[in-house]
Amino acid sequence: SSGINAEYGGVDNCYFPMFVSQSALEREKDHIADFAPEVAWVTKSGQSELAEPIALRPTSETVMYPSYADWIRSHRDLPLQLNQWCNVVRWEFKHPQPFLRTREFLWQEGHSAFATRAEAEEEVLYILELYHKVYKDLLAIPTVKGRKTEKEKFAGGDFTTTVEGYISATGRAIQ
Repeated sequence: SSGINAEYGGVDNCYFPMFVSQSALEREKDHIADFAPEVAWVTKSGQSELAEPIALRPTSETVMYPSYADWIRSHRDLPLQLNQWCNVVRWEFKHPQPFLRTREFLWQEGHSAFATRAEAEEEVLYILELYHKVYKDLLAIPTVKGRKTEKEKFAGGDFTTTVEGYISATGRAIQ
């Protein structure tokens, strides 16, 4: 059980595959449009070309949500709340920053489905506060809670919340 689960019940841990077929990514092309330039592709196995390229997961929605469609058949199946720790690969920049952002990084993500938008938004704000408390109370790192701009929000999302810490050496914030 993770620390989040200890304080906040009802969340199940899960793990979905790191490899995503090209056809699965194409089904979600609107969602991954912002990630397309960053996707790392496997095209060979040994010396043999693969019949279809396989992506290294740039984000989890494309592999998770087909399962949601199978698991959620009515309002009685809600809420569905999953927590996943996984590696994500993004070729998004020329100069990775060790310990801050590399091409492969460990990512913690919550994926939930609720009966109403109000329940979903309440959950988002509750988890945002939980992250803020972990940084402040457990790690002694001051942070600012907020909402990303329309340009910065996560692809496919209505809005994206964030907890940002200040890096005095660079004068920048880090999510």
